Amino acid sequence: MGHPSRTRTPKKIIREYRKAFREKNKIAKQNRHKTEYDNKEKTVPSQQQIFEVTLKRLHTLGNQKFGSTPFSEHFNRWLRTIETVLDEFETHQNINVDEQFTEERKQILETIKLQLENHQKRENTLEKQINNLSGTKKSLQQINKEHLTKALILKGQKIATLKQLNKELDTLKKEQNQIVKLKTGFFRGISKKEREKKEATVVQRYLDKQQEFEVVALDFKEKQKQLKEEYESKREPIIEEIKNLQKCVKEIDEDSSLEERWFACESLKDMLNNFFQRK
Repeated sequence: MGHPSRTRTPKKIIREYRKAFREKNKIAKQNRHKTEYDNKEKTVPSQQQIFEVTLKRLHTLGNQKFGSTPFSEHFNRWLRTIETVLDEFETHQNINVDEQFTEERKQILETIKLQLENHQKRENTLEKQINNLSGTKKSLQQINKEHLTKALILKGQKIATLKQLNKELDTLKKEQNQIVKLKTGFFRGISKKEREKKEATVVQRYLDKQQEFEVVALDFKEKQKQLKEEYESKREPIIEEIKNLQKCVKEIDEDSSLEERWFACESLKDMLNNFFQRK
């Protein structure tokens, strides 16, 4: 028993059906876009709304803080945004700016551009100075190291020299004590005159050595003073430079352009308000 034959749809009919379906979708899409465009045309913002939106955008830009350094990297983007806001305001179909508006806008933007250029130059200078901070600190470390080495050497020389002089003084003191014993004892072969002569000689040698000790001690004290003065003369300028560079670090971490950018946006807002009153 054979299977019943199936009726096959001709390919031509299928192609015509698909073509009609595509045309239908195309027309529906065009109608949808037309409806959206008509709706937009119907909801064109009023002049008052345009002013309010523009003022809000300028207020936001005037209070915008840049999150990281270098802040100058954000300047061009910020300026472009300002110009875009003003361009969108001027080109709106409900706005017709006058010559005064155009001139005021030009002056305000030229002023803030010049101010931001100066901030960028200042920031570049600060960055170069800050790059020297590490080298300056190393210079201070080297000065401290050299001073410590010289101070230790001088201290060692002082201790060794005064120790030797003290040793010589002790020896002379012992000799003097021996002569005193000769004076009070009974030793043959040594006359009174000879004992007195020996005592005078030892006493003089002791006094000379004591004087030498004092002179040497004063000399070392003077050398230590000179060494410290030399150290301070090298150290103080470096410390002052480091302080200045640390101020630069603090300054570069603060966006000094914020106040001027805020003032520029406030000037633009005043310009818009004055224009609105004229209109």
